[in-house]
Order: sequence, then structure tokens, then C-alpha cells
Amino acid sequence: MAIIKSLLDQDLYKITMQRVYFHRFSNATARFEFRCRNKGVVFTKEMFAEIEAEIKALDNLKFEKDEIEFIGDLYYMKEAKGYLEFLRLFRLNADYIRADLSEEGRLSIVAEGPIWLASMYEIFTLAIVSEVYFKHIKLGDISVGRERLQSKIEAIKKLKEPFKFSDFGSRRRYSFAWMDEVIAALTKSFDGRVFTGTSNLYFAKKYNLIPMGTLAHEYLCLGQALDVVTIANSQRFMLQTWADEYRGDLGIALSDNLGSDYFLQHDFDKYFSLLFSGVRHDSGDPIEWGYKMIKHYEKHRVDPRSKTFVFSDALDFTRAAAINREFHDKASVAFGIGTNLTNDLGCEPLNIVFKMVSANGRPVAKVSDSPSKQMCEDEGYLTYLKGVIERGLRH
Repeated sequence: MAIIKSLLDQDLYKITMQRVYFHRFSNATARFEFRCRNKGVVFTKEMFAEIEAEIKALDNLKFEKDEIEFIGDLYYMKEAKGYLEFLRLFRLNADYIRADLSEEGRLSIVAEGPIWLASMYEIFTLAIVSEVYFKHIKLGDISVGRERLQSKIEAIKKLKEPFKFSDFGSRRRYSFAWMDEVIAALTKSFDGRVFTGTSNLYFAKKYNLIPMGTLAHEYLCLGQALDVVTIANSQRFMLQTWADEYRGDLGIALSDNLGSDYFLQHDFDKYFSLLFSGVRHDSGDPIEWGYKMIKHYEKHRVDPRSKTFVFSDALDFTRAAAINREFHDKASVAFGIGTNLTNDLGCEPLNIVFKMVSANGRPVAKVSDSPSKQMCEDEGYLTYLKGVIERGLRH
């Protein structure tokens, strides 16, 4: 049986971004590439054959009527009739994705084509690779996972400060079945004031949870490859386009695509600070970042307690609790916790990504607040982009 059984087994931000691509960038093209950041990981020929077959099997899926109705019932999707009709017709196509395996066991996967199609392969591909890998190496113990999950649940219940978190674990999950068990346990253990939802649309529908998510780095990267705006102003342009599309809904801005300093000094002015509901942390020191955001809001005479700070960078619950203690009375704090929820079974999870490396035939890059998270095929372009950022910070 296929690993991906529904096109709804997907993170919300792929749908929210695809809607913008469909409405405003339908002619844009993009290239996404797979990377495994773990050292020493080898994919066997047997793994590769199964991964390739699973990716090809995605062609058989389409959005079912009840799934489109679920998306259409989201308050910010009710007026998007044309996009919902597009989803009714949408299918993946294996002509736009290819996988290869080197003699050394290095896995390569590339999706390239219209951005509204190529982007949709990310979550499916990562979930497939992770599940196939752990199935074959036979590491990870479900009983260990259950014990650790129960310990996390008990620890959360003992916290003194209000604590809000959601599941962000689709991409690197141990398996579909284990993720299902995790979501079921969290739903049973907490109400919506603590466990606020999941990024995964399938499980949100199954367990009557709120789908969580807005935009990803790829969306901001696309702006670097558009003719209508300079690279220096690309991030501001993409934020405005998002606001034009969603009219104030889904207003959590990702802060680190060109580094948080550039984001705050050059792009996120008082207008955006007021317009967007909050910001998301995804790299760099979270405590330093939090105080930087507070200072920024206060500079623009915006009460940071009226804004949401979403922390989502490689979190476990111990780290999240410490961040929460620091900021719970200074802002509305929320956490997106991924791999530590869906792949904590006594073995090292795969640190895998499937990132956009070019758009419209031009290189793009995420600079990030953590150098290890930078991803760009073209070192010359990365050097140029860093120069743009440095000039922007000087003025």
C-alpha cells in the first residue's frame, strides 16, 4: 500500500502558497532539490527502488470531493472559488520529478516545472524518503516512542505558564502510522488551548483540528527571480503580495530568509508590523531573536503583547518550555514542533530538506540566521545576494 494515500497528507503552507502561485505567478517555474544533511547516511538500491515507485504512485492521487470541501471551509479559502476548482482538476505528474542514486548511495531527487506543481512535491517526497529509510534499516522502537511521547505530555501538563504548541512533523516523520498515533494521543490529552492544531491537512480533517501554517522560505525566494522587482526589494514585494491575496488573514511573517536584521531594518516597517499578526522564528538564537522582535515592535509603537511569536526551529519540549518562560508575558507565544514529535523513537532522524534552488531559470537563496541552513547552488549568486544585504543594512 502506498505511503501517501491522499493529496491532503500535506502541510497547509503548500496549499496557501499554491493559491498565490495560481492567482499571481502562474507562469513562474521552479527547481527543487533534495538534500540529506546527515553524515554517513547511505541509501541502498532497494530503498531507491521503493522511493522511486512511491513517487511515481503520487500520479494516481487527486483531491477528493470531501477534501476540497474541507479546504474550502477554511475561513480564508471560502472566496477562492477558482482555486478550489483548480484543486478539483489538480494532479501530480512524474514527468516533472526525477530521482537518481549514486554508486556511493547518495540520493538525488529533483522536481522542476511550474512552481504550482513542483512545490507540491516537497512534503510528499520527504515523508516517503523518511518512511522508506527507517523501514529498511529497521531502527526505531515504537514502544520507546510511546514512552517518550507520554513523558512529553506529562511534562507539558506540569508547566506553570500557559503553553501553546502545534504539530509541524509531516516532513521527517518516522511513518504515517506513527504520526497518526501521535496526533491521536495529543488530541486526547489536550484541548485546543494547549494543542492548537497540526500543519498536516489530512490529520487536521481526521481529528477536527485547526490546520496551521502560512508561508515558507520558498515563497520569499521566488521574489528574487521576478522581473517586476529588484532583489533588494523582493521580500517586501512578496509580503505585500501575500497581504493583497489574504487581506490580513494568515498574517505570520517568516523573518529569516535574508536574515532577521535585513528583514527588520529594510522590509518589516511599521505598516507591515501593524498589518501582520506576528512573526516566525526558524533560525538563529531564539532568545536573542525574541528580544530583537520586541525592540522592533516597541520602536514602531506597537505593543508586542498584541503580536504572535511562532518558534519552529528544531524544537524539543524542554527548549520550547524555556523559550516560553522567557516570553510568555511579553508576546503571544506559540510553538511548532516537528521531528521531536513524529520521529523520536530512539534513533537519529533524517535531517532532510527539499528546497527551491532556482526560479524562472535564475538562482535563488535562503541566507538564514544560521549559516548551516543556507542553501544555494550558485556561490557567485550567494556572494552577490550577501552584498545586497550588506548594502541594505548600511542605508
